Amino acid sequence: MNHPSQVAVHTRGVRLWVLATALSTLLCGLLASFTSSASEAETLFSARCASCHGSEAKGTLLAPALAGQQIDYLARQLKHFKSGLRGNHAKDVLGAQMVAVSSALDDAAVVAVSTYLSQLPQTRANSALTGSKAAAANQRRGYTYYHSTCGGCHGGKAEGNPLLNAPRLAGLSVEYLQRQILHFATGIRGTDKQDRYGRQMAMMSKSLDKETLADVIAFIAAQP
Repeated sequence: MNHPSQVAVHTRGVRLWVLATALSTLLCGLLASFTSSASEAETLFSARCASCHGSEAKGTLLAPALAGQQIDYLARQLKHFKSGLRGNHAKDVLGAQMVAVSSALDDAAVVAVSTYLSQLPQTRANSALTGSKAAAANQRRGYTYYHSTCGGCHGGKAEGNPLLNAPRLAGLSVEYLQRQILHFATGIRGTDKQDRYGRQMAMMSKSLDKETLADVIAFIAAQP
């Protein structure tokens, strides 16, 4: 006949084994669910987004790089497109395309795609100022103006600051940066009262003349 202490030890061992098995099953289930979600998000991106943003989300001449961008910023912009806070201006042709794409995404898909994109390796700008534009741009002056008007929110190297809801600018193409600053400055983007951060950008964009803006963008485009 087993001693009571032996029975107690055996019972504890069984309980620990059951607990370990349950935890292992739970973790395997969560891992499988995560892998499945990531795979579904990649498939969704490939089907709906890659034709414009590139297969690796590095951006093209018309569409910005998304790889490595902040998850909250990505999700917020998709929701803005869905709700009409962004992309509903008659002159925002490319934004209108995003309105159409985002309208087909439910909240879960928005989170999944944003998460997938945020975990991709960050990229460098796929284009830069060249020729006469490069000669005219002054990166040193751009550095000074960037840090006086943009760096406080977007970071010293344009790496972005999630705590201030300011996206990463490094890695975005010159064309995209120029287009969005123009949109902010001319009221195509950032005019809706609900778009708090867009309104801040609309105000800031009006403080830079064309020459200064070219210098600032040259500085951003040179960041790793």
